[in-house]
Amino acid sequence: MLAKRIIPCLDIKDGQTVKGINFLGLQNVGDPVELGRRYADEGADELVYLDISATLEGRKTFAQLVEKIAAGINIPFTVGGGIGSVEDAGLLLKAGADKVTVNSAAVRNPQLVSDIASRYGSQFIVVAIDAKTIDGRWVVTTHGGKRPTDKELFSWAREAEERGAGEILFTSMDHDGTKNGYPCDTFARLSEMLSIPIVASGGAGSVADIAEVLTVGRADAALAASIFHYGEIAIPDLKRQLAEQNINVRI
Repeated sequence: MLAKRIIPCLDIKDGQTVKGINFLGLQNVGDPVELGRRYADEGADELVYLDISATLEGRKTFAQLVEKIAAGINIPFTVGGGIGSVEDAGLLLKAGADKVTVNSAAVRNPQLVSDIASRYGSQFIVVAIDAKTIDGRWVVTTHGGKRPTDKELFSWAREAEERGAGEILFTSMDHDGTKNGYPCDTFARLSEMLSIPIVASGGAGSVADIAEVLTVGRADAALAASIFHYGEIAIPDLKRQLAEQNINVRI
């Protein structure tokens, strides 16, 4: 059985790692390369860097940063944020990223998933899905959960897989930032219906939360930001406690 992965997520704005709630009240939490190297040294299995810069200049800075990250860390990393074309994806992959993640652009234009997978291979594309429950139904959203779409979580996840996505990164906007755990039944249903890995995001507040989504929720990986950035849970301690619960992780 494949080991479960622990993935710190770093939000990047104009070349610096930042953290806030729904992109508000952003605080600088460190140099992206140094922070990534530290997490790699502590035992992170992968990293995700998300560019939240709103300007074209910020995007250029991000592409240059990806080259520095690739030179500075020795574990796989995924990059995303504002990728709207095959060319955008190609630029970041050529800069050294191992995978790209697409979200809003894929919702607007599902063919983008097919095109990136066709050009670069399924192993290079992660489809990120933000969804929230509305009237008992999981509705796919954009703009940090503020804008509902006409897509439904399970059908969109299946379509993304059929179009060539290599992984699904699902964030429950109902749970994101709450640190109250994950909707494990929903993750388990996704895992049951898809054959590609599922990465769980949004809601981690404790080792128990992560253990639950990796077992009950059957997620293949857990992604988190604040708990790592603010030292609430150290990656070595997290992995040791997961291993003590017979969860297969790389120590």
